[in-house]
Amino acid sequence: MDPIIKLVITAAIGIIVGFYIRKTIAEGKINNAEEVAKKIVNDAKREAETEKKEVLLEAKEEIHKLRNDIEKENRERRNEIQRLERRLVNKEETIDRKSESLEKKEEFIVKKVRELNEKESLIEQLYDKQVEELERLSGLTTDEAKELLLNDVRKEIVHESAIMIKEMENKAKEEADKKAKEIISCAIQKCAADHVAETTVTVVPLPNDEMKGRIIGREGRNIRTLETLTGIDLIIDDTPEAVVLSGFDPIRREIARIALEKLIVDGRIHPARIEEMVEKAKKEVESIIREEGEQAAFETGVHGLHHGLVKLLGRLKYRTSYGQNVLRHSIEVSHLAGVMAAELGANVRVAKRAGLLHDIGKAVDHEVEGPHVTIGVDLSRRYKESKEVLHAIEAHHGDVEPQTIEAVLVQAADAISAARPGARRETLEAYIKRLEKLEEIANSFDGIEKSFAIQAGREVRIMVKPEIINDDEIMHTARNIVKTIESELDYPGQIKVNVIRETRAVEYAK
Repeated sequence: MDPIIKLVITAAIGIIVGFYIRKTIAEGKINNAEEVAKKIVNDAKREAETEKKEVLLEAKEEIHKLRNDIEKENRERRNEIQRLERRLVNKEETIDRKSESLEKKEEFIVKKVRELNEKESLIEQLYDKQVEELERLSGLTTDEAKELLLNDVRKEIVHESAIMIKEMENKAKEEADKKAKEIISCAIQKCAADHVAETTVTVVPLPNDEMKGRIIGREGRNIRTLETLTGIDLIIDDTPEAVVLSGFDPIRREIARIALEKLIVDGRIHPARIEEMVEKAKKEVESIIREEGEQAAFETGVHGLHHGLVKLLGRLKYRTSYGQNVLRHSIEVSHLAGVMAAELGANVRVAKRAGLLHDIGKAVDHEVEGPHVTIGVDLSRRYKESKEVLHAIEAHHGDVEPQTIEAVLVQAADAISAARPGARRETLEAYIKRLEKLEEIANSFDGIEKSFAIQAGREVRIMVKPEIINDDEIMHTARNIVKTIESELDYPGQIKVNVIRETRAVEYAK
């Protein structure tokens, strides 16, 4: 037999045998699996039966517990209902008793009301009889007697109210005067400023008289250069070791003084050096002006000022009025106005700001035409100051009527600073002329017997002729004299006009 055929037959026999072996093994596994599955199913059934029994038992126990709870709750509700029923029964019994009591009280009240009505009727009859008797005795009807009584009461009330009003007015005036004096004195005590005498010349000391010749220079070229650059006159006379600088512009005079002192210290005096020193002096004065303005704003607590206003404030350091330094005066007015505003509950910030800026126009009044008040208002408006500050500046000399309390306080502070002793100085000649003019104005009116200017011109005492001017005309005369003084005389502070009328009756016993 062919070997290939043998190999094929062997392979076929092997496949068939292997198939039968695998089938036998698979059938065995299937049988085993079926048995295991049956066992698992049986176990599951047994467990399910067991769990079912347990669940039924728990359900029975829960039902029994719920039944007991419900029965307990029902018992409690029945007890509560019984308790409420007993309370309702008690309340019904109480209400019945109260109802019976109220019925008895109502009967008693009806009886009392009947008795009161009878008594009221009797009282009205007695009252009518008494009124008729009173009308018969007085001869007046009820309305007439009422009107008479009201008139008497009205007159008495009017009289008493007039007395009360007068007393209250007097008391208010006394308290107002006292309070005003306290506020002003408190403001003055809290503020003090130095004052310097007004001057138009500055004296520069020299180390020796030989320096005068060097200042004059060859054919006077040095002195001419210095005068031309500064606009100040240099007076070199027989005064030993001194040169006088004369000029009405204090800033130019200060520049000339600084430049001359630098030239004296340096020793090299010639036109070129003079120009250099004058420029340095100008820069130094500008720096001083700026620092003084900033210091004034810091000292018064006024912040947020425009740098232009700060510079103008610094220029006031070299400006004087009646011997009073205007910068120190402005600082003093700011402090005084602020203190008084704080005492009165006004706006302290506006009062201090307006007080510091009230004379700002004097910084340029020699360069700009017009009164310093108008100039100051224009400058402050240009630098965006508030309306309240502008109004206070405009009203501080009475050019317009003050409309705010801050404006009144600035006006008062300006008068206090200018009028208190030592604040201002004037020449003896001008002082005497002012006193003579004051007496002349007073004597120019009819019926004036004598007049005396006293208290350094702060008061004028006027004696009138009693046969010409009576008591009613005294106030009119005093007012006319005041108006004339205000229109014809320039003076610091205020002047008191005291008009006196005296009538004497003289008889002799013989």
